[in-house]
Amino acid sequence: MSYYKTNFMPQIVVETEIDAKIELCFDLARDVSFYASSLKNRNEIPVSGRIAGKVEKGDYVTWETNHLNLLQHLTLKVSEFKRPCLFVDELIKGEFKSYKHHHIFKKHDGKTLMIDELYFASKYGILGKIMDHLVLKRYLKGLMLTRNKILKQKAEELSKR
Repeated sequence: MSYYKTNFMPQIVVETEIDAKIELCFDLARDVSFYASSLKNRNEIPVSGRIAGKVEKGDYVTWETNHLNLLQHLTLKVSEFKRPCLFVDELIKGEFKSYKHHHIFKKHDGKTLMIDELYFASKYGILGKIMDHLVLKRYLKGLMLTRNKILKQKAEELSKR
């Protein structure tokens, strides 16, 4: 993690408390089908690699996305995996210079604390750095908040059954 912080990459941290077991939250977060359905209004479609089910270490997913009116293909690979506490996905192909997302889960007061740490950097030199801080950081955080709200609702609904 220190590499990312020392290179002044934008960082987004979102914490979400969920009244459900850690295993349930972890499994929902790594479920490709759930992820795609939680962002269906954002047009994120898995098109190759693991296109359904739960990702494991070494899996990759290529997403066709339409963000900020730009059609893109982003390929992410799960580089770290410790069930039910952590998985990390990293960009291996796409429109970012760098993209690394830590999905961290902790037991907290009988609930689950889900922590998303995202480090990213755009291509395109100084123009990309300006876009990162003025546009992308806010936009990506909004995506995370939307997705986490849906994940929280689903996990809490499932835990009541």
